Amino acid sequence: MQVKNRKNFPEQRWQIYPQETELAQQLAEVTNVSPVVCQLLINRGIETPEQAQLFLNPESIILPLPLEEFPDLAISLDILQEAIAYQDKIAICGDYDADGMTSTALLLRSLRWLGAKVDYAIPSRMHEGYGINNRIVEEFAQEEVKLILTVDNGISAFTPVARARELGLQVIITDHHDLPQELPPANAILNPKLISKSSPYYCVAGVGVAYILAVSLAQQMGDGYKGLFKPILELFTLGTIADLAPLIGVNRRWVKRGLQQLPKSKISGIQALIQLAGVTKQGSRGAGKKNSSSLKPDDIGFRLGPRINAIGRISDPQIVIDLLTTDDMGLALEKAMQCESINRQRQEMCGQIEQEAIAIVETEYLQSLQDDRVLVVIASNWHHGIIGIVASRLVERYGVPVFIGTDEDEDHIRGSARGIPEFNVFDGLEYCSDLLGKYGGHKAAGGFSLPVKNLTKLRSRLSEFANQCLEVQYLKPLIKIDTQAHLHQINRELSQQLHSLEPCGIENPNPVFWTANVRVIEQQKIGKDHIKLTVAETIGDHQYKIKAIAWRWRDYFPLPSHLDIAYKLRENTFNGNTSIELELVGVRIPARPEFFGNLNGKVTTSFIYQQRRYICGVYQHGTMPELRIKNSDGKVLAVHPYHSSGLLGSDRQNAKEVDISQPPYEGIIKAAFTALSFLSSGN
Repeated sequence: MQVKNRKNFPEQRWQIYPQETELAQQLAEVTNVSPVVCQLLINRGIETPEQAQLFLNPESIILPLPLEEFPDLAISLDILQEAIAYQDKIAICGDYDADGMTSTALLLRSLRWLGAKVDYAIPSRMHEGYGINNRIVEEFAQEEVKLILTVDNGISAFTPVARARELGLQVIITDHHDLPQELPPANAILNPKLISKSSPYYCVAGVGVAYILAVSLAQQMGDGYKGLFKPILELFTLGTIADLAPLIGVNRRWVKRGLQQLPKSKISGIQALIQLAGVTKQGSRGAGKKNSSSLKPDDIGFRLGPRINAIGRISDPQIVIDLLTTDDMGLALEKAMQCESINRQRQEMCGQIEQEAIAIVETEYLQSLQDDRVLVVIASNWHHGIIGIVASRLVERYGVPVFIGTDEDEDHIRGSARGIPEFNVFDGLEYCSDLLGKYGGHKAAGGFSLPVKNLTKLRSRLSEFANQCLEVQYLKPLIKIDTQAHLHQINRELSQQLHSLEPCGIENPNPVFWTANVRVIEQQKIGKDHIKLTVAETIGDHQYKIKAIAWRWRDYFPLPSHLDIAYKLRENTFNGNTSIELELVGVRIPARPEFFGNLNGKVTTSFIYQQRRYICGVYQHGTMPELRIKNSDGKVLAVHPYHSSGLLGSDRQNAKEVDISQPPYEGIIKAAFTALSFLSSGN
């Protein structure tokens, strides 16, 4: 099989979890869950019946009281109660991403509900950057604010917090980011990084800290405030998923509840957002009309979240705060329509910047990528709020760490960075600290600025760092795969079983399956960027077909006729009928079929595999070539191209069918082809 233009084929590295068949069966017997689902649990680090029961039934977890976990929670509640009682002015300082905006809205709603006198401020992304600053502190002081409450920021803001204390203001920091060497001199700090990693609260995002504070305050102030809990749980759910917080611990428990509440939300802004995003009429990523009893994380991740995040990226965060705090449906619809329009603008800007960035990479850096092992892509007039998204897309495309930047002024560049598992972005920035201005981040992502004159040195230094931690084999996008499946196993029953793993997200990803040697029998472009296709697998005399979609794969059209595919399952409901389709996340060229035509009719050869000798050759069987491998006991393994099973036995009539993608057959077949190709090359 010839693959045309291999440059436009997705080069990936597949990491398939080891299959724990015996353990999966043991868990299945105890939990009454299928072995397939139990294998997925094992892949997520769940290996005992007790762990499995808690994961599958998160409401059964006995949670410790937040007051017992967060050292400064009690003093925070006392400060807030006193401010509410004396009607002191409280000011929230938020952030311009989805986590920060939902956190701000959550505490505004909560504190107003509880009778507080409260307002807010969010710094300018374009002119000030992330976090509370001296300007905001000075303005709060002029407005006679008595208490500042940060949300999703503040843990590194030593100077602004110190200035607030000098001016006589009290400060409560609520944040979830990593701790600096010196904590700010706040009156109280709530941050999960200050508690034990084993705590179920350790995983919460900024909106989770705000939610814990609001619920604890309402509980301390009495039973009359119970009506507050449902709306703020919905805001917690929006912010947690949109911020890509891990869906483990309390996040899993509370998000599961929140997803059930969101379709019947009493918050006007959420109703308007759901209505305009088409979530109740159309399932995740175009899946058709569906049951609206509960949303899925993808409904937020791909529909609601981007509409909120777009505002913080290229517009005024006040639009989202108004959307999520108003009780006026007319105003909510107006703000939701602004979110819709701005998100379309953001999509167009993303597409344009992405294509420009790809053109720069393809013309200037592609040839040296294996030597550089990192991409540094800089251009003028790109939007600061968009380049982080483009960095993520370049990582998906090229499989290397990406540092992308644009001009901040004539003499300075401002940028974003995204990493791969083997590359720590923050460590990379620290390695270049003498060349940078401001910088920050964590293992997977970061932000930075630098003088234009240091750009050449930065490229060299980052490449030096990347070469220290990245082997050549890492320089491909990583696809993590849970287990193999045959197409006839992909059905409603399997899809229903997978629902027990929900909600899926970070640290509990949607399951990824793979199938070997499928044939692409139909494919076409849909929309601007996507490929719709039908694939088939032949097992024995039967052919099994299923429809699939490949999002944003237009550059790979047309796909080759035969592929190994990696995919997630998706439900497509149309005219009341639900079918299961595949969402492709990875493809690779099957190793075996490439050799059949070249080796057919060659003489046999022998090889050693795991200290056993085998004889192999390619022969004609009917109209098809066939690989035959014979062991020292006289048993023969016969393999046809494009088949995922083979025949094993002393003679064809009594041979049994075996799965050749599993050990030891996969290794034996690869060793046979290595021996045959060495022979055919004339060596």
